[in-house]
Amino acid sequence: MRSLVQDQNAPKPRNSYYERDIAFVLKHIRWIMNSLGMWPAVQKGAGRFLPTVMKVLCNLVLLFAIIPFFFHVVYELKDAAIRLQFVGLLGFCILSFFKYWALAVRRPRLESCIEHIQTNWKQVELGEDRKLMMAYGKIGRNLTIICLVFMYTGGSIFHTITQYAIGTFIDEHNRTIKPLVYPIYSALYDAQRSPVYQLVYIVHCMCGYVIYSVTAGACGLAALFVTHICGQIDIVISRLNNLVDRKQNSNPNGRLIEIVEHHLRTLRFSAMVETILQEVCLMEFVGSTIFICLLEYYIITAWEQDNTVNITTYTLLLISLTFNVFILCYIGDLLIEKSSSVGISCFTMDWYNLPTNTVRGLILIIAISNNPTKITAGGIVDLNLSTFGSILKTSLAYLSILRTAVV
Repeated sequence: MRSLVQDQNAPKPRNSYYERDIAFVLKHIRWIMNSLGMWPAVQKGAGRFLPTVMKVLCNLVLLFAIIPFFFHVVYELKDAAIRLQFVGLLGFCILSFFKYWALAVRRPRLESCIEHIQTNWKQVELGEDRKLMMAYGKIGRNLTIICLVFMYTGGSIFHTITQYAIGTFIDEHNRTIKPLVYPIYSALYDAQRSPVYQLVYIVHCMCGYVIYSVTAGACGLAALFVTHICGQIDIVISRLNNLVDRKQNSNPNGRLIEIVEHHLRTLRFSAMVETILQEVCLMEFVGSTIFICLLEYYIITAWEQDNTVNITTYTLLLISLTFNVFILCYIGDLLIEKSSSVGISCFTMDWYNLPTNTVRGLILIIAISNNPTKITAGGIVDLNLSTFGSILKTSLAYLSILRTAVV
């Protein structure tokens, strides 16, 4: 499981800035994944059990909100239109729970990939290589930040301002009902009396944090891994372009061996990343198509009711989900382009100035690049910008069907 790290077993770091570089690139995604109990444990003693405690806590708050919500939708909501208003939120919660477990199952490989990234930063040899890695590290960091801002902003508004706008109301039994973020099945317990209501509301807010963190964390991990791969591929391309430079040394075969080894390490890392993300990407692919359609329907309904708060909340959540799936498709497209560019660089370089044996090695690199690395949704659909367009078109088609069925 840790063979990726063992491939680079140099005892001494070559990059004197590696601690600062690693902290800069991993800062935000480390914070998210630590809060979910998914980051490699670095503390000793009792602190090493903190990830386990966080995972148990996250599962408890998710189940505390989802199970009563599910029973409420199934047994207490009779009107189809009202039930439709809650199906999207319930489905999003359930999907986040499954995504959390998909990441939890892959946690050992996730830790191996993170250690591989840290090792690569430690062993950067040239200042030019560090610049290439930092350029893509900034892209991954910025994508993570934007994803966090959208998800937490929309989620915070939904859990606070939207609930405040709903306010208390009197039901048909002349009882004062205070709104809950996630409705509950009334047969389980009475959530309207104090301090039960306050405790339930706090746990619901914790559940919301976990849900939005899982969504943002999965997207941030994908951005981190793929941008790191792109940085490593750019290093391979840079070394290929310098292969014919006779000023460096007179051993092109030796340098080609180093390039091939670096390329193979990157490909193995890419394969592991694809394995880690394929279930999450499949759920994101299917879920985004459905939830974008439902959010569009909720926005239209809120517009007809002239509900400004709901329009704002649903619009922010729609932008967040759309941006998340766009990031996955964008980095998938970027990875395909970068993987293919290795073969193009071999073809366009001055290969005719190299020895015959070295040129034969380049042919193998070109052959490997003809099958570029990809990110797939469960091994079924390749994630790229064309897929993103298909998701939007499909969601609009479902919206048309939904509007026709409801009307």
